[in-house]
Amino acid sequence: MKTIAISIDEASLAAIDRMAQGARRGRGRKGGVNRSEVIRRAVREFIVRSRKREREDSDRQILAANREQVLLQAEALVGEQAEP
Repeated sequence: MKTIAISIDEASLAAIDRMAQGARRGRGRKGGVNRSEVIRRAVREFIVRSRKREREDSDRQILAANREQVLLQAEALVGEQAEP
């Protein structure tokens, strides 16, 4: 694990500290959560959300580029299911 330095505003730091304290209370003193852990969790969540958003954007672009073909295929599938 690498150690880095970041600059953060006072309000965000206070919120991080409150989150860490709340997590410590929920887990007991043994499994304490510190600022670093709160920030690591937030970064992991940000990465997951960003990757998901990128995949969704890519999917939207693919669907937009192939809209006509997708509509034709959907109509064909619905037509096949509707046949007795």
